[in-house]
Amino acid sequence: MTTSGILRAAFSGIALAAVGATANAAPMTYEIDSNHTFPAFEADHLGGISILRGKINSTAGTIVLDKEAGTGSVDIAMQMASIDFGHDGLSDHARSPDMFDVEQFPTATYTGELVDFEDGSPTAVDGTLTMHGESQPVTLTINSFVCRQHPQQGREVCGADATAMINRADFGVDFAQNFGFLMDVTLRISIEALVAE
Repeated sequence: MTTSGILRAAFSGIALAAVGATANAAPMTYEIDSNHTFPAFEADHLGGISILRGKINSTAGTIVLDKEAGTGSVDIAMQMASIDFGHDGLSDHARSPDMFDVEQFPTATYTGELVDFEDGSPTAVDGTLTMHGESQPVTLTINSFVCRQHPQQGREVCGADATAMINRADFGVDFAQNFGFLMDVTLRISIEALVAE
């Protein structure tokens, strides 16, 4: 091979490597796995007497992640009629106009940006929670974030465990505040998302 041929081959290899690196670094979109994603919460009962725990059973949305750039976004929708305390009466009451009024406000949403990346993984989400017709800033702390090949789906899956504290009265859900119930609610959110096909 001539010198010019060697140079052309070398430059072609460099160009292909650059294209491959760019492709690998492109943002990836992940779809929420609703079978393994359950926003959960802990709320006060009777001013510190006990803690009521529940979850949202129907959740959908997407996560966009660029590990190389250290950026990403979250867009989640929760069907509030699926709220579940493990007690039919309490779940029905939570859906009523006294509390979440799911007929008027059927969907809660959380949108935000993945931030504070460490070793390619986000450690927080700066976002906005819209619930019961009210929008408030909510920052999620990501306690764990892991991505790997799914053994059954044959594509990458990412999972996260995140927490935050909100005041439910900020969202107009202040039922029983006059009875001494505390308004602080702890969010404990477990998410799995599969790379979009």
